[in-house]
Amino acid sequence: MAAHCMNDVLTTGAEPLFLLDYVAASSVDLEEVAELVEGAAAVCREAGCILLGGETAEMPDVYREGELDFAATCVGMVERDRLVDGSGVRAGDAVVGFPSRGVHANGFTLVRRVLEEEDYDGPDLLDPTRLYLAEVRALGNRAKALAHVTGGGILGNLSRVLPEGRRAEIDWESWERPRVFAWLARHVPEEELRRVFNLGIGYCAVVREAAEGELVVGRIR
Repeated sequence: MAAHCMNDVLTTGAEPLFLLDYVAASSVDLEEVAELVEGAAAVCREAGCILLGGETAEMPDVYREGELDFAATCVGMVERDRLVDGSGVRAGDAVVGFPSRGVHANGFTLVRRVLEEEDYDGPDLLDPTRLYLAEVRALGNRAKALAHVTGGGILGNLSRVLPEGRRAEIDWESWERPRVFAWLARHVPEEELRRVFNLGIGYCAVVREAAEGELVVGRIR
């Protein structure tokens, strides 16, 4: 959850400053909460972001026994002249993709449906969302637009950061998908897979030209 929030903040070119977490359940299990908070703290340490604290609530009238709600809010800061807003995107620009660890945090309603038909025990199903702070920092001022690939898939999230009249054309064969998506593909049509999941690309950057070693997954039209 912490990495997910920070990745969203990064899409503007901002640096994550601090994170607040929220845990709610019918009855709070202190060991369970401590494990969640330590996970968030580890991501914050990696990012140089402060975990300020948050709220823990017991609400037996709202949550069923065994249910737990864990959420977070991240605040970042960017200088106005360094804001990444997509306004400079032009036709012919490259879409660079950064690999995901697997499913990350989106599409689990569909995943649970597929699990009723076929089991899956690979680590790429439940691996935590990858933090893309190092990749975004390495781009420097080359990034014209940045997209965190969450619900809506690659095209859905890129469309939110492109100027009117521009669209991304993705080469879906330009990278190797994690094994979990081959499992999902046995039960879910390709069109729906592209609409729901990251399919192995967790973050995208639009740049004028890709640097050596960067994975180009598409172009702007």
